[in-house]
Amino acid sequence: MAQEQNVATAEHHRLQEAKQRTAPWRLWGPYLSERQWGTVREDYSANGDAWGYLTHDQARSRAYRWGEDGLAGFSDDNSRLCLSLALWNGKDPILKERLFGLTNNEGNHGEDVKEQYYYLDATPTHSYLKMLYKYPQAEFPYEKLVAENRKRTKQEPEYELMDTGIFDEDRYFDVFVEYAKAGPTDLLMLVTIHNRGPEAAAIHLLPQVWFRNTWTWSDAEERPVILDNDTGGIEAIHAKLGRYYCRIEGGTKWLFTENETNSQRLFGQPNGHAHCKDAFHDYVVEGRTEAVNPHPKGTKAASHFQWTIPPGQSRQLRMRLTKDVPPVVEPQSFDAIFAQRRAEADEFYASLQQDVAGDDAIHVQRQAWAGMIWSKQFYYYDVTDWLRGDKAEPTPPPERLKGRNFHWLHLNNADIISMPDKWEYPWYAAWDLAFHCLPLAHIDPEFAKGQLLLLTREWYMHPNGQLPAYEWAFGDVNPPVHAWATWRVFEIDREKQGGDGDLAFLERVFHKLLLNFTWWVNRKDSTNRNIFEGGFLGLDNIGVFDRNIQFRAGVALEQADATAWMSMFTLNMMRIALELASHNPVYADIATKFFEHFLRIAWAINNAGNDLHAPGLWDEEDEFYYDKLTCDDGRMVRLKVRSLVGLIPLFAVEVLEPELLLKLKGFQRRLNWFLNYRPELAAQVSRWFEQGRGDRRLLSLLRGHRMKCLLRRMLHESEFLSDYGVRALSRVHLQQPYQVNIEGQHLSIEYWPAESESGMFGGNSNWRGPIWFPVNHLIIESLRRFHSYYGDEFKIECPTGSGTMLTLSEVADELSRRLSRLFLRDVQGRRPIFGEQSKLQSDPQFRDHLHFYEYFHGDNGRGVGASHQTGWTGLISLLLMKQPTA
Repeated sequence: MAQEQNVATAEHHRLQEAKQRTAPWRLWGPYLSERQWGTVREDYSANGDAWGYLTHDQARSRAYRWGEDGLAGFSDDNSRLCLSLALWNGKDPILKERLFGLTNNEGNHGEDVKEQYYYLDATPTHSYLKMLYKYPQAEFPYEKLVAENRKRTKQEPEYELMDTGIFDEDRYFDVFVEYAKAGPTDLLMLVTIHNRGPEAAAIHLLPQVWFRNTWTWSDAEERPVILDNDTGGIEAIHAKLGRYYCRIEGGTKWLFTENETNSQRLFGQPNGHAHCKDAFHDYVVEGRTEAVNPHPKGTKAASHFQWTIPPGQSRQLRMRLTKDVPPVVEPQSFDAIFAQRRAEADEFYASLQQDVAGDDAIHVQRQAWAGMIWSKQFYYYDVTDWLRGDKAEPTPPPERLKGRNFHWLHLNNADIISMPDKWEYPWYAAWDLAFHCLPLAHIDPEFAKGQLLLLTREWYMHPNGQLPAYEWAFGDVNPPVHAWATWRVFEIDREKQGGDGDLAFLERVFHKLLLNFTWWVNRKDSTNRNIFEGGFLGLDNIGVFDRNIQFRAGVALEQADATAWMSMFTLNMMRIALELASHNPVYADIATKFFEHFLRIAWAINNAGNDLHAPGLWDEEDEFYYDKLTCDDGRMVRLKVRSLVGLIPLFAVEVLEPELLLKLKGFQRRLNWFLNYRPELAAQVSRWFEQGRGDRRLLSLLRGHRMKCLLRRMLHESEFLSDYGVRALSRVHLQQPYQVNIEGQHLSIEYWPAESESGMFGGNSNWRGPIWFPVNHLIIESLRRFHSYYGDEFKIECPTGSGTMLTLSEVADELSRRLSRLFLRDVQGRRPIFGEQSKLQSDPQFRDHLHFYEYFHGDNGRGVGASHQTGWTGLISLLLMKQPTA
């Protein structure tokens, strides 16, 4: 990608002002969750049943403790004051205030949002945002979706909203919600509703403004208030946030209530307040006018509109929320601000997309970035308070004190974080977040760097050095990709800004990752042989059994992926240390330490570690890496599952430029001495004494022969290579399931190209065949690094058996094309991600609105899993860029 040091669009200026803190452009954004109910944070049960403790049905009536959710939500950076839209078509049993979906137990493949919505555009300072919600005109099929999915087996497909026929004859509303900022604290909301159906249709809409309930949980928290200001608008007054004014075009009557739990409805207990959170539902749907406060004040307010829209026509609503000065909502000036912000968004992205080929690719990339920006969320979780309970509330059950996350009492999060998916995964995940930061770095380097710093802060990272995995189990182990992401974000930022790059950022993260590396070495290498046992490592159900189980004493699962991830970790840390050493020679010693550690891990995975009689994890017969189960009686079982686990060793590769080594002669001398002293290590795992293209030096787990062996399998279309990328499990296991007997149990694994057929991890995730973006991206990146060393002379057959010989860079290009093919229209105008849904493929109101799925069908490319996994699938934005020549 071209350098952008001289680019200065209006959005770039806003980013600079935010960085320098001269204007708080990040104060307001799309920070509301799309599902606060059913989360661990809101679960105060004795048995940890988060899905059952606070349900979708209860959500409209129950004040949340740790966050808020809403449709097309917007809030300040602590979600103290929130905006969203509520809708009613006159037929639904409930007011549509939040997105509906199935819980983990209701869906035949786990939790699943059952709505049609899209993130269409966004700028990183949230100066402009646009999303689309498709609202059916017939009664929303809540019960039908639950009943049909409940009776389906795991071998059957999920029953989706599109399958119900609810959008037939185009009987739905397209509800576009746009936000624009006239200034950092001057917010404009534009709602445009199109009737796509053949007849006039009625709709109720309620733009809502409310305060997150912070006062119930603490006697010290001052209660905010929203008041009618007698001018057709309202005032929202908060002790910390200040005073904001809100007005809707033409003036209107506002409804008021309190953001308080309706205990009478939920628990049969008297309410502490006459007017509760669900008052607007009662007022609009039930017709109970007494449900709202007759006095114009409360902590939640909405304005109620009833429109009948002719077929093919649309109507608009304009609302403005601003600080200190009562706003005027005048259509001409209001629309002029939106026109300006849209033009500035176009200008900003045009400066980034100069090297993207084709209008469709530009469209896909921009929506990918938009989804990542919309997926920011205010995430609040204080584990100590959560376990012990709030002083102003009843004490939680004592079982909680030894339940989920009780070892993480230090964790106290209250930040804006990039979510994997704000409905299905409205909580951060350590390795997801690392991948998010690469696409984010291209549009907002400061935010990307801040995210990587965040997980290493004292109130996130465990005192023992472990990074928090995710709220369901912070102690689970994710792949250690944080150092890799840190280095890549540093490189992207340096390319954009020029100069030496942000060395302070690099150094800050590096020091914390030293602790994380030590945790891995001390906790996940039980045999002290540099062979690691990380558990399932995020690759849910890819093995014949749950790799996270605790084995009896003397039994260990030696993992090819854990060991390869650690090898990659050492090289990433070495590379960061070398960069820091070129500015401060103190770091040269640390770089040497990581170099030597890499060689010892590499020797262990390929040979015997410290025990010359114990084999490594490379299988000479199959020419592949496998996990190995070792027992205290000396028995050893190779788990010959041909999966991504055996390809991850490709990721441990680093190429050092001669210019860097010339600057660090002491480092080079130490390396040469060590390799002369331990030639068996050098011979096995590196080509240190062989200069590659341009006098480069290669560090890798794989010599040319073993790399070719892995690539031969990976690029075989009957094994890993799909038309749409690399599968997570070889397709050979479709006809030849792997079977093994372990301690009297018969276990097997077979190829599942789409949804999981196992409930091992809830059923909503599957690594037994589908295509996943993060690992495919790492494969492509690794191939480009290998090519930078080997050059054009080193070629591999791709696809295997085709007779076509390609350089490693050309193989990377081919994989990028296959992955991009998932989203781009083919010659028939079809996008593989939409599968056989004809309306999604051909309807002009659907076909260009994209979902960025969690993973993809291993054979036909259909989108599977979470539909808005805009985090790591947002890596498509990088693949659509022109790649620089190594």
